Amino acid sequence: MNKVKTRFAPSPTGRMHVGNLRTALYAYLIAKHEGGTFMLRIEDTDQERYMEDAVDIIYRTLAKTGLVHDEGPDKDGGCGPYVQSERQKAGIYMEYAKKLIEKGEAYYCFCGKERLDSLKQEVAGKEIVVYDKHCLHLSREEVEANLAAGVPYVIRQNVPREGTTKFVDEIYGEIEVPNAELEDMILIKSDGYPTYNFANVVDDHLMGITHVVRGNEYLSSAPKYNRLYEAFGWEVPVYIHCPLITDEEHRKLSKRSGHSSYEDLLDQGFVSEAIVNYVALLGWCPQDNREIFSLQELVESFDYRNMSKSPAVFDIQKLRWMNGEYLKAMDDEKFYEAALPYLKQAISKDLDFRRIAQMVKTRIEVYPDIPEMVDFFEAVPEYDVSMYTHKKSKTNEQTSCVTLTELLPRLEAQEDYSNDTLFEMLKAYIDEKGCKVNFVMWPLRVALSGRAMTPAGATEIMEVLGKEESVRRIRSGLEKLGQAAI
Repeated sequence: MNKVKTRFAPSPTGRMHVGNLRTALYAYLIAKHEGGTFMLRIEDTDQERYMEDAVDIIYRTLAKTGLVHDEGPDKDGGCGPYVQSERQKAGIYMEYAKKLIEKGEAYYCFCGKERLDSLKQEVAGKEIVVYDKHCLHLSREEVEANLAAGVPYVIRQNVPREGTTKFVDEIYGEIEVPNAELEDMILIKSDGYPTYNFANVVDDHLMGITHVVRGNEYLSSAPKYNRLYEAFGWEVPVYIHCPLITDEEHRKLSKRSGHSSYEDLLDQGFVSEAIVNYVALLGWCPQDNREIFSLQELVESFDYRNMSKSPAVFDIQKLRWMNGEYLKAMDDEKFYEAALPYLKQAISKDLDFRRIAQMVKTRIEVYPDIPEMVDFFEAVPEYDVSMYTHKKSKTNEQTSCVTLTELLPRLEAQEDYSNDTLFEMLKAYIDEKGCKVNFVMWPLRVALSGRAMTPAGATEIMEVLGKEESVRRIRSGLEKLGQAAI
């Protein structure tokens, strides 16, 4: 077999959907696993939906995710142009459509809107045009007369009504479709642009694509592609159709879900490496059930034969967990730089942000978790004194009041507010009282933060707050307890 060559061929119509990212990733992994070539082609034949900045989004996404293409509009590998509108201007698609006409595999269709509307039928609850091959029967003279007169036309594929068309997909196996179910699809539209289906086949062949990776929504079109390959006498590529991606309610993942695109997920505080890792597992399962992979490890492990036919559920909670694992393993400086805007969102005081970043690093799943976790550093939120009662620590309002009252003068006298020194001082008090560590630390934590859960212990919080603020908060906690006792 030829050297493996795959392509990612997105349409520049907006943000990159998770399904498109998975297609790009799988195409990249299949090529790289075999030491092959990964190509980028821009499919901009749908001019109505074309968005100028969407091309930039494609390049930016591939760069951020590490899916670096070997060949494309910016890296000529000898198969250009790599943008379909440029290929259309060069006349490539019309040239090949006319070759099909010469072979009797395609024909000019001059039917206007009114006639096409009269052919509408309801199929599976949808109103569609089932074309009746009317123009196939026009004589050569009639066709030439219409062309000379400038009558608008499309070029249609000529699919026989008898027999069947078979194709083999690597995931779904052999699929056979009665030709009667296949339409005479349009190859060249009235504006001269090729349809997505036709341009795909021509470009994939001319660019030497060996493996075609795409979503399973294109399964129904594959027989029509195969008929084109056969009509031209070209070798059919290996087809790999990826399973559908659904939301937790098993509906197709859509923009309404709020996390349907790569950019949505970045905006929500997910890191690119975690997104790529998670997307790889949407339809593919490694034999050892491992879950955390770097991109290079995916290249080494990926075998498309382990892909599933069943729809893949996009579980945002699973992605959050995975993202948390990536944050834990992240370089401290890189994490600090990314976390700083979120820390400053919650804290306006001049505190040791690096220290606070270290506190939250192993406790968050996405960056936006940070503000709510650290906002007590700015000010203690309103809290109920019942928080001082904690079954596991064996504390209540009375014991907490005694503990804080006895600790206050010691903390006022303490000059060194480093974590280790504070802990040693508190440990001496704990030993003196003959109690458990949490019996003392729980009321301190509540007084300092007003929270049952904090990203660090009481002594670490005091180190960041400093002596003056720590003492002020403990006094305030005692006042609350005293008022509750009245």
